[in-house]
Amino acid sequence: MASIFEELGVRPVINAQGNRTLLGGGTPAPDIRAMMDAAEDHYVNMSELMDAVGERIAGMLGVEAALVTSGCSAALAYAAAACMTGDDADKIERIPDTTDMPNEFIIQRQLRVKYDRCMTIPGGRLVEIGDEDRTTADQLEAAIGQRTAGIHYLAPGDRSPGALPLEQVIEIGHARGVPIVVDAAGQVYPTDLLSKYVKMGADLVAYGAKYFGAVNSSGILTGASDLVEVARSHSFVGFEASPIRSFGRPMKVDRQEVVAVYGALRAWLTMNHEDRIAGYEARVAAMKPMLADIDGISFEDLQDDGFLEGLTIVVDEDAAGMSGADVVEELRNGNPSVWVREHETADRFSLRLLTLPQSAESAIVDRLHQILG
Repeated sequence: MASIFEELGVRPVINAQGNRTLLGGGTPAPDIRAMMDAAEDHYVNMSELMDAVGERIAGMLGVEAALVTSGCSAALAYAAAACMTGDDADKIERIPDTTDMPNEFIIQRQLRVKYDRCMTIPGGRLVEIGDEDRTTADQLEAAIGQRTAGIHYLAPGDRSPGALPLEQVIEIGHARGVPIVVDAAGQVYPTDLLSKYVKMGADLVAYGAKYFGAVNSSGILTGASDLVEVARSHSFVGFEASPIRSFGRPMKVDRQEVVAVYGALRAWLTMNHEDRIAGYEARVAAMKPMLADIDGISFEDLQDDGFLEGLTIVVDEDAAGMSGADVVEELRNGNPSVWVREHETADRFSLRLLTLPQSAESAIVDRLHQILG
């Protein structure tokens, strides 16, 4: 029987790139999928479900409040809206018209990514500060004014040379009564990162739930209870369960997604991550001899903050007859298509194991032999 992808004429992808939205985000574990299937047995008052799951998540993380969202991007949009309107129902209904509201979000030049545009969805305006090489405390102080609604911060900022550290941003912002919104999309391991930024003093922190095993279209917003409650008012459930006509109606999540976030987070916080990483180490060790007879390549362990997460393949273009970028293109053009992690330098690419089924490794090895051997 043909797969649904064959029926549609869409190439399946072997995902060695990681939790990328363009590839579908992630694959919930069988027990999480079973939990989602069980949620089909009954309809539920989504307002009650969202509140119950939010309370459980807040309890698991040791934070004041949490809200399930349709991804990290939606969490950032809700966060921005909450900072601009407060609990004023009239202002909530006027989003994205922020004409008479504080609507500016300060952002450091060193921490810009295209995802920060999510802060502008409800009418926010990004104000970039900093020189090419660094941002100073004086520049942050000078940028805060009557129109400032908040400060956006991309975690982990300490990986960006020249950026002010989050601790200093929080100190400066709070001294002026300005909330701090942190985009911590994939900062889920070590697991204390799921509460670290709130405990440091950040007011609202957004995460992508796909990174800890939930579905692609889910996320969480954590932080101060008053602001999370306003964010809830902006959300689809605030729209449906109250008279307020909030902007977040299109960003709904289904009951299956909500329980998946709860179940996946619980599993992520309680699993033995040392065993998980040891499994990656064993898979990497097994792959190296399978590739050792290919001329023109060498290997490096792929590390993330000291934790092994895959294998980097370095291609010697003179010996292999093609660059690493050429190999990446050949892998992607096949059927099934193989997506790997690309690097800034064209001589290398990586196989990330978090989203790669073990059964797929031999298929990638065979393809590399075809391309390079």
